[in-house]
Amino acid sequence: MLKDYSAFGPAYQNFKVKEGVYVPEPDADFSGENPFTRMAPIRGKHKDIKFDETYTYLDKSLKFRIIHFLVYLITWTVAFPVNRIRYGLKIEGREKIARNRKLFANGVMTICNHVNRWDMLCVLQAMRHRMAWIPMYSQPFNGNDGFIMKAIGGIAIPEDYGGLTKFAQALDDLHRAKQWIHIFPESCSWKFYAPLRPFKIGAFNMAYRYSIPVIPMMISFRPRTGWRRLISKGEPLITIHVGDPIVPNPNASRKEEPTRMRDAAHKAMLDMAGIVSNPWPSGID
Repeated sequence: MLKDYSAFGPAYQNFKVKEGVYVPEPDADFSGENPFTRMAPIRGKHKDIKFDETYTYLDKSLKFRIIHFLVYLITWTVAFPVNRIRYGLKIEGREKIARNRKLFANGVMTICNHVNRWDMLCVLQAMRHRMAWIPMYSQPFNGNDGFIMKAIGGIAIPEDYGGLTKFAQALDDLHRAKQWIHIFPESCSWKFYAPLRPFKIGAFNMAYRYSIPVIPMMISFRPRTGWRRLISKGEPLITIHVGDPIVPNPNASRKEEPTRMRDAAHKAMLDMAGIVSNPWPSGID
């Protein structure tokens, strides 16, 4: 008999998983009314950056390229081992990236559920030390994390219409350079939330427009055991699963193909996490 998690709150209604799948108790009040509610506060907000047509979305200066490389070097040599120690990171299915590398010759998009401040590190480790560019909600760039967000490859998503053209040009430049792009299609982070929220369609519109595959990744959780119970108490351990790439059909309708890709990615991620019944649909149109 499948366990009922409705006692965790409305955002867990009708949520069921396969036997043996661990579901951590929520440490926040997930209302369940709006899956795109931003739960994580902006740390130390003090800037007032205007994300308009004057903002540099993709810095091509030599200074930034050096900073970008050094930040990744520190990430690879310091943050990756710390992530494995703190969260006992396990990676399943990573061989699918090497197996399908010919599909990625013109670039690729990775996606993942957004459940932790460190989840981007999990994605990068699953990608085997590749760099990635990450469109991100713009307002946290005004806070204490702004520098590292941009240095790691974050590209602010403008809320001002005037910035959309410059933002699109930055993504076009990355695609021409055959770079890897990562998007969290749930749009915002819900800490250690086990169900999979709906996806915004923008990521899949982009994949269709650029004709690049989408690699779905899914973070699931394990109970904290052994000596790791002495650190980061109350936080689960993490497994990231890598799925098979979803390739856009260039002959399919521009209206229908992104929806097909979104639905296929959502289902693949549910399957990887062992989720049998999910409280959310793949998208809210």
